[in-house]
Amino acid sequence: MRERTFVAPSKIAEKPFVLVKTYTARDMSLLLDRSRTLQQRAEALIPGGVDSPVRAFRSVGGDPPFVDRAEGAYLFDVDGNRYIDYFGSWGPMILGHAHPAVTEAVKTAAEKGTSFGASTAAEAELAALVMQCVPSIEKLRFVSSGTEAVMSAIRVARAFTNRNRIVKFEGCYHGHSDALLVKAGSGVATLGIPGSAGIPVETTQFTTAIRYNDLSELEAVFARHKGEIACVILEPVVGNAGTILPEPGFLEGVREICTREGALLIFDEVMTGFRVSLGGAQQLYGITPDMTTLGKIIGGGLPVGAFGARAEIMDLLAPLGPVYQAGTLSGNPLAMAAGIATLKQLIAGGEALYEQLAEATSRIAHGVAQEAKKSGIPLVLAGTGSMFTWFFQDGHVIDFERASRSDTQRFGRFHRGMLERGVWLPPSQFEAAFVSSQHGDVEVEATIQAAREVFDSL
Repeated sequence: MRERTFVAPSKIAEKPFVLVKTYTARDMSLLLDRSRTLQQRAEALIPGGVDSPVRAFRSVGGDPPFVDRAEGAYLFDVDGNRYIDYFGSWGPMILGHAHPAVTEAVKTAAEKGTSFGASTAAEAELAALVMQCVPSIEKLRFVSSGTEAVMSAIRVARAFTNRNRIVKFEGCYHGHSDALLVKAGSGVATLGIPGSAGIPVETTQFTTAIRYNDLSELEAVFARHKGEIACVILEPVVGNAGTILPEPGFLEGVREICTREGALLIFDEVMTGFRVSLGGAQQLYGITPDMTTLGKIIGGGLPVGAFGARAEIMDLLAPLGPVYQAGTLSGNPLAMAAGIATLKQLIAGGEALYEQLAEATSRIAHGVAQEAKKSGIPLVLAGTGSMFTWFFQDGHVIDFERASRSDTQRFGRFHRGMLERGVWLPPSQFEAAFVSSQHGDVEVEATIQAAREVFDSL
């Protein structure tokens, strides 16, 4: 087994794991009778019974529990089972579920109305908090999803540069807009779909996908398409092909090439923003992108996205400029309230909060990796801050091609075994896991004990 060292905001993440007390896992077979009934009903009304493909558990097998409620680090299903949650609504629940400050803010906002289609003071308040933490953004605009944020940012980049071609990296997922479902990770990788049906070739003819962590290939693309590339977009830490970290010098090299060639560099920080550090991956690695897309955490669990840049770029947007972008629910007052409450908590917590997150994450991730090693299970760990992935393989994962060598069948058995023991992991080898501020000693110990039992059975 080979472990990938965390790149964390603090050296605290590198401390050795210490077991505080013994945890006895539940001896039980997971009962999901009511969940199965609800799944069958949903399948008659909704394609696959789900509104997002990964929820169907197709890549891991077994039955997906139907969630009834959540609190802190836990999910509770309709059958009465409790689970330690390691996907956190796919990232935004950094403070844990139903955080009192966030739920109170949403309740207060809802009492005044749920949507107005007009401006509110909360939009500028949340924008100011974002900019306080992410100095590369001078102006931003809110939308309702990360997909919208990326789609809009690329439109602005094309207008600013007067160029058409975009460059992305294999395994990076930037939402499900047509032009970006080219060698994407996430659900596309999970389901083994090489893109998506229903997308005309003409829609993707200006999209070039290359290997992550490969500067030589990026140089070759710029040489081949001289003066044609509007922007390079990437997840600075890949989270939708499993967690894949940038190799030393990679992000710096991408920044240098974009500056030299007059292309905009877009960091898709929908996942990493406020997650790997308060200022996102750009603060963690010291790289300043031209544009940033955000989501997840800035909505505190409610649907939201944002894209921002320096003023001269953002002022191309209508009503100031010629780039049209709009959304009826953009700046929704409930999402703004949840985002403000969440960011205020993160800012108040400061470095100490992120050190706590990094320490808990490192203990969980390394503790489970050690149990795999004891059982002779090939497993490589990659992570930073409070996001990580266990790749079921023996190798150094630096791009999607290498991530795809993972033993997905063994991961599926591991996932099912952990679920039976009350630990709910992302139901895909190609999705990052997330830790919240509510994951403490009890959750750390329970997770490692559960993994020990599952690895013994594997």
